[in-house]
Amino acid sequence: MKKLILLLLAFLIIQNGSMAQAADKQGENMTRTDICKDNYRTLFKGEALQTTGDDPEMMAILQKYIFGEVFTVGDLDIKTRELLTVTSLSVQQTLPQLKAHINAALNVGATPIEVRETIYQLAPFIGFPKTLNAIGVMNEVFKERGIKTPLKSTAAVKENERYEKGFAIQNPLYGDEIAQSLSGLPENMGKDVSDFLTEVCFGDFYTRDGLDIKTRELLFIAALVTTGNSATLKSHIKGNLKAGNSKETITAAIIQCLPYVGFPNTIAALKTMKEVLNEK
Repeated sequence: MKKLILLLLAFLIIQNGSMAQAADKQGENMTRTDICKDNYRTLFKGEALQTTGDDPEMMAILQKYIFGEVFTVGDLDIKTRELLTVTSLSVQQTLPQLKAHINAALNVGATPIEVRETIYQLAPFIGFPKTLNAIGVMNEVFKERGIKTPLKSTAAVKENERYEKGFAIQNPLYGDEIAQSLSGLPENMGKDVSDFLTEVCFGDFYTRDGLDIKTRELLFIAALVTTGNSATLKSHIKGNLKAGNSKETITAAIIQCLPYVGFPNTIAALKTMKEVLNEK
């Protein structure tokens, strides 16, 4: 009896292995249309490539390109791809698309707090008015999904610790490059701005719970690709590498922005990536 059970187990293992190989082969043989449809269902709980609407041809080009091609580049998981997309759309203030992708991020496992932190941390980069617009869309999605707001607080720094805690995060990644670059301004006002950066960007936002530093840094790549700020992007690519993101992950994050910001910004960002790698 024991031998029979062992034989049955061996058969099942072999059978499952064969099925897994068959599934892998099927995945390899999937067209971009098949991949698009699978990703679209996962993200939006609907069907891609519909022939309804006023512009089905444009939608077909868009959907196959984004969800059938760009989504296959690099080792990013689908949740990270959506948080990068939420970042880029928030920066651009493309609010109808942002609403759709906040929903998609939640559909693929992002928590409401992760979505909130993704948007909150943009304030030092794009300013508070645009960030508040994105927050308004986010809260609209939460209410429609029955998610109670306000969400729990994730603040993790006391008022008198903002500089100290912020500097502890900033310095290992960026040193004093901002303080040095702003020194020599009238009445030492450059130091004021440098201190604000440490206290607000790193003290008020980077210290918050909900996203780790490695993820925060990666999401800022999408923000900077979107704005086209190559100088700051270069600095943050270096910061990402120090935070533990691989060169492959950073490159994939840049390419994830491609459908949302276009080829010029993305190619410029990839050239900046090459510059950083060539310096090492």
